[in-house]
Amino acid sequence: MLPRTARLALREMTDDDLPSLAAILEDPLAMTAYEGAFSREETLAWLRRMQERYAHDGFGLWAVILRETGEMIGQCGITRQSIEDDEVLEVGYLFRRDHWHRGYAVEAATACRDWAFRTLDTDEVYTKIRSTNIASMNVAIRLGMTVRRTYTTHYRGVDMPHLAFALDRRRWRELVDVANAPVE
Repeated sequence: MLPRTARLALREMTDDDLPSLAAILEDPLAMTAYEGAFSREETLAWLRRMQERYAHDGFGLWAVILRETGEMIGQCGITRQSIEDDEVLEVGYLFRRDHWHRGYAVEAATACRDWAFRTLDTDEVYTKIRSTNIASMNVAIRLGMTVRRTYTTHYRGVDMPHLAFALDRRRWRELVDVANAPVE
């Protein structure tokens, strides 16, 4: 079962989601960390890559649906990623700009983080963040993650310094126990 929250539902993206996905990936401001907006061809390739991940891994970046309206407002999920020579499980998140600053990224990413620890045999969950992306760093911090290392990725013709944030299972259990503790 895919993650759900009070306000959000997550599901696999379908071809019908291409226009909603384009509203994120083809927005230059939303895609600043990726060195600019995607073309429609790049957006379609992204969608196909996620669909391949669903089939191969059983997970990927999922459509984030606003339960109140049924509209897709973002994508969030778990993907296999490389950080230098290591393969890690990453919680990733990208949202439509008109839905920023409402807590949706933290809400969806927390649900995905918890899903990964509860469903997958992993001891750590990461998120890869470009060093200039303060908003995404703040989401990672709110997920309980800390910086484990720095590295540089070469993407779209640019060397991009990144931070690898991570959370291990032991610390995650502590966070979940605190969140579920009775209020006195």
